[in-house]
Amino acid sequence: MDLREPANLVSPRAKIYWALRAGIGWLIVLAAQIVVLVLVDERPWWQWALVVATVVVALGVLLVMPAWRYRVHRWEVSPTAVYTQTGWVTQERRIAPISRVQTVDTERGPLAQLFKLSTVTVTTASSAGALQIECLDRDVAARLVDDLTRVTDRTEDDAT
Repeated sequence: MDLREPANLVSPRAKIYWALRAGIGWLIVLAAQIVVLVLVDERPWWQWALVVATVVVALGVLLVMPAWRYRVHRWEVSPTAVYTQTGWVTQERRIAPISRVQTVDTERGPLAQLFKLSTVTVTTASSAGALQIECLDRDVAARLVDDLTRVTDRTEDDAT
C-alpha cells in the first residue's frame, strides 16, 4: 500500500460549510470582546486593538481556510484500503487496510444537514483511531457506507 494522495475530493459545498462553521466561532469571540468594551468604563487602546486584530485574523482565516482545506481534503477506497487526507495547517494522510475495518458510521450534524453533507467514520483495529471522511455529499456517503459494508463483509480477516 502506498501512502499517496487519495483521488476523490469532498463536496464543493464543504467550502461554504467550513467558512460558516468557522465564522460562527469568530463571531462568538468578537461578541465577547464587544460585550467587554461596552461593560467596562475605561476602554484602553489595547482592547480596541484586540478587536481589530480579531477581525483581521478572522477575515484572513475565513478567506483562506475553506479553499485550502478543500484542496487538501481527499479520500479514496480501493479493494484493499481506505485512504484519507485531511487538515489545512497540519495535514495528515492515513491508510486503513480493508481487513482492519470494524465499523462504518455516518454522521450529520444540524449545520451539515442544512448543506446536505455527511461525515463517514471508518473505525479500525488501530491505536491511531478512526478515519473520518468529512463533508461528503449525502448520497456519496450513503454509497460509500454500502460499498464498505459489502467489501468488509467479503473480507476473510477478522479486523483485530
